[in-house]
Amino acid sequence: MASTSLKRTIGTATSTTKGTFSYWIKRATLTDDRMITSWGSVNSQFLITWQDQAIMFGDFDGSYNLQYKTNRLFRDTSAWYHIVVAIDTTLATSTDRVKLYVNGVQETSFSTSTAPSQNLVLNFSNNGEEFRIGERDSGEYLNGSMTHIHFTDGTAYNASTFGEFDAQNVWKPKTQPSVTYGNNGFFLKFANAGSLGTDSSGNGNDFTMSGTGTQTLDTPSNVFATMNPLNKGANVTLSNGNLTCVGSGTYVSVSSTLAVNTGKWYWEAKCNTASPNNRLNVGILKTTANMANTQWIGSVIESYGYLNDGTIYNNGSQLLDTGTTVSVGDIVGFLLDLDNGTLKLKKNGSDVYSGNAVVSSLNTGDYWYVAQGADVSNVDFNFGNGYFGTTAVSSATSDESGLGIFEYTVPSGYYALCTKNINTQEYD
Repeated sequence: MASTSLKRTIGTATSTTKGTFSYWIKRATLTDDRMITSWGSVNSQFLITWQDQAIMFGDFDGSYNLQYKTNRLFRDTSAWYHIVVAIDTTLATSTDRVKLYVNGVQETSFSTSTAPSQNLVLNFSNNGEEFRIGERDSGEYLNGSMTHIHFTDGTAYNASTFGEFDAQNVWKPKTQPSVTYGNNGFFLKFANAGSLGTDSSGNGNDFTMSGTGTQTLDTPSNVFATMNPLNKGANVTLSNGNLTCVGSGTYVSVSSTLAVNTGKWYWEAKCNTASPNNRLNVGILKTTANMANTQWIGSVIESYGYLNDGTIYNNGSQLLDTGTTVSVGDIVGFLLDLDNGTLKLKKNGSDVYSGNAVVSSLNTGDYWYVAQGADVSNVDFNFGNGYFGTTAVSSATSDESGLGIFEYTVPSGYYALCTKNINTQEYD
């Protein structure tokens, strides 16, 4: 959502002392990003933000009337967090007036905890001001993804209203919670890709999109792989939900958030730059490899890289010349078979190397990341989210389990790299 936000003008409130924000969020970076703001001016706002990798929220009128900041830090860029902020300033006991829940559990340890005075009038529902999702003020945006954003105007709910633990004790969203939304309440579930600001609460409190937002299949119930900002070289820049990777200089390798050691997996990579310097350089990397010392994929024994001149490299040496080069705009499909220890490739839907394995000696049982790296590189990955950068794939095909959206047909027996598919495999 970087440089993207959703906004709507606030109307007459049901209550100026009670309300609840509930939403799911997945971080793309560990920067200080704004999540939700009710904005009137610098001196009239309610905000929920990432600050120093903690959650901070407060009500501000030149100084904080209410402010909380967690001691706990939230550094996982591969996971979805469910955050609930419930406030009722009418309550007699000050410690009861504000509650924060993360993944169904109430947070009780704070580095800052300024409780509101009783009956404090809050800035989160001021008539004529703006709700802003993913933005505070100009240039202060969220880098990440959000879904199932609720605001209830006039009622403070706990986390169990919006989520529940499943049989495996994993916190899951309730897709249709039973709540009273009040005048300014809304429910943004982003079900309509062409109208992401549609309010599903029944209130018709639709938001206006600013910038380019993209709908993703990556959800709290099924997490797709992305590239990992916590496991990369210093000169890699990630964007578009950590699916666009741009490198410059040395130490530019980056790996995926998910690793697998069994099963058959398919993903796609689109080449945005190509030259004799072999700037595609996409492949697989063992989880045991040291990313800080991996300048390009195929330079160490724990990796295999496909370069845009058509060669496969391992341990710094050419393993194979496939005879198939890659140019700007080409899409490479990867078929990783960890049951039989092979890696095959496709280019724009057609077999590379006559459909034979370009690597046939992988040790089954080893854990492998998807990886990318070269001195100067620009690659878009599609693990099934259905986009290359911000452009939707032109032909939507899914794997055999009906998951993912890919440009080209997923070969029989291969699956999108996501948690639902991983959970069907048996691991040692």
